[in-house]
Amino acid sequence: MSENLIFAADKPCGISCSKFLSRLKKKYGIKKAGYSGTLDVNACGVLIIAFGQYTKLFRFLKKTPKVYTAVLWLGAKSESLDAELIQSVTELKPFDLSQIYQAAAKLTGQVKYIPPKFSAKRINGKRAYDLAREGKEFELKEIETEVFEFNIKSYEHPFLTFEAKVSEGGYIRSLGKMLAESLGVEGCLKSLHRQSEGEFKYENEKPLLVTDFLDLEENFYEGEKEDLLLGRVLQKERFKKSDFGEYFVITDNFLSVIKIDQNNVSYILNRIEI
Repeated sequence: MSENLIFAADKPCGISCSKFLSRLKKKYGIKKAGYSGTLDVNACGVLIIAFGQYTKLFRFLKKTPKVYTAVLWLGAKSESLDAELIQSVTELKPFDLSQIYQAAAKLTGQVKYIPPKFSAKRINGKRAYDLAREGKEFELKEIETEVFEFNIKSYEHPFLTFEAKVSEGGYIRSLGKMLAESLGVEGCLKSLHRQSEGEFKYENEKPLLVTDFLDLEENFYEGEKEDLLLGRVLQKERFKKSDFGEYFVITDNFLSVIKIDQNNVSYILNRIEI
């Protein structure tokens, strides 16, 4: 088996992404591995896994939009915005569905909010959730997420299930909190499941053809293939497409990522075996 692999795994609840990755490294017997799109310990679902040289390709993958299903617990107050650190639960009267749909309608488009303090955001090199657990004081900057769709799936008081399709870097716990606040109550996520991440869906860890998942246009080099294989200087006029931008190029069984600008062609990555 090649050490260069990429696939969608199904991370279970109750384990960190790094520990889950360690399990996969042992399972496949490959040491160099990484993942993209961190999921909280209490969240589950699709996690993009890459082995070998494919770990260099994460930033070029089709990873947007991300689709999540979440269960919001109305009346539950939690410092972590999920079921991990529930502080109190208030018994509430059921809401009219019209109220819920009106509140949900406010959560589409460009949405600004402060990320959860219990998140993987880095503050001076440390994870926010580590600082939060240590009781340290810190502030996070407001971010903006594009919410392409926000749909109510079911309501069995006090649990409200919704599905959100968001851009990369979105925090579903924060969207859940905002939905609860629109209804005038506290709320936190009881569960969170990522259904898909861009083009990636769980298919029993089936190895994927990486070129099908690159968010790059393919280009073709019409010069000597050894130029690419040996990392030589490349001429702009030798490429089929010369518009400015980043492209992937296949030469024999190797993939390169190149950048074309006004003056030259430069390598971003070269000689990744596929």
